[in-house]
Amino acid sequence: MNIKFRLTLMSFLQFFVWGAWLITIGVYWFQHKQWGVADFGDVFSTLGWASIIMPALIGIVADRWVNAEKLYGILHIGYAAALLYLPQVTDPDTFFWVMLAAMCCYMPTISLSNSIAYTILKNSKYDVIEVFPPIRVWGTIGFIAAMWVTSLTGNKASENQFYIASAFAFVLGIYSFTLPKCPPLNLTSKGASFVEVLGLNAFKLFGSYKMALFFLFSMLLGAALQLTNMYGDIFLSDFEKVAAYKDSIVVKYSTIIMSISQISETLFILAIPFFLRKFGIKYVMLFSMLAWVLRFGLFAYGDPAGGLWMIILSCVVYGMAFDFFNISGSLFIETSTDHRIRSSAQGLFMMMTNGVGAILGSRISGYAIQAYYTDATGNKMWPEIWTAFAVYSLIIAILFFVLFKHKHDLKELEKLSH
Repeated sequence: MNIKFRLTLMSFLQFFVWGAWLITIGVYWFQHKQWGVADFGDVFSTLGWASIIMPALIGIVADRWVNAEKLYGILHIGYAAALLYLPQVTDPDTFFWVMLAAMCCYMPTISLSNSIAYTILKNSKYDVIEVFPPIRVWGTIGFIAAMWVTSLTGNKASENQFYIASAFAFVLGIYSFTLPKCPPLNLTSKGASFVEVLGLNAFKLFGSYKMALFFLFSMLLGAALQLTNMYGDIFLSDFEKVAAYKDSIVVKYSTIIMSISQISETLFILAIPFFLRKFGIKYVMLFSMLAWVLRFGLFAYGDPAGGLWMIILSCVVYGMAFDFFNISGSLFIETSTDHRIRSSAQGLFMMMTNGVGAILGSRISGYAIQAYYTDATGNKMWPEIWTAFAVYSLIIAILFFVLFKHKHDLKELEKLSH
């Protein structure tokens, strides 16, 4: 079977097993279980907590001791088992711990799947810059497909969403054992230090000004992503409180409107090779930050009537905002770190974006909105909220442009072809 097709299938299933429940778990939580808002926030935070430790830890294991594709399969089987048990849970506290176990298995597989794809493509003599984005785009398609499967089968408020995700996660876990071998390099020299023996070399990257700065901005951009995940759908749904908009398409089909964001990802992923070669990694990441400014700024002034185009355009630019930093950042790690710590370095990137950044973004934004952007009646002041988020993203973009020094070198990108 063609290796590109096999990696494409892996990418599709990787995000299908997440998208089947991530967007609809709130409906299940509030309508089916009728549990509280605070507990739901805690459950959603498991994505961030799991991302702080597990991606880096699993990356170290893959670099030092266990084949990456086997470790990937074991994690997905564990994820499938946790999801299979979730519908049996009868209290929110237990649900938190089971979901945390599921996320500890799932979150590291995102960065691990990148490492597996890079390794297999390089070993097969493919140009990673050209070949990887079209493979990765199928992950986004898988996420969208899962959203629609859950919705169209009438399982938005049902425990079946977890059974769907569990079944496909188990299939992916078994399938991963058939992928080409990605053995650990385990190149520890004689007389190596304790840090080298344990595979903690990747954490030394924080000692480099350039890499530490990159990880800092990864954290800040991870916070921006969390802002849009947490408040995007709520923002559109709140237009129902305005008499002129309560029957609008935006209110009735808010989730479908938001799915334009994921659809746009598929287009921008395919554009990444051109932008990387034309402008270089630094400017592609800068474009991402400026896209976040547009994402939030357009939301600030959009509405379901005359400003509908702003809402739609905001969803379109999301593809650039998300893809241009996450995928280009992953490629930056690949070209800027020793191949012996490839998986653990990717894990650090994941830790800073989906871990530290996500937790800080959710906690700080929640406090700020409650303290400064909620009126006396309890309604959120959405124009002011989105404007504040846009200013935040603009400040990040300016600081990144000034502080992050990285020359555009085509030879650096050519490393990914060998």
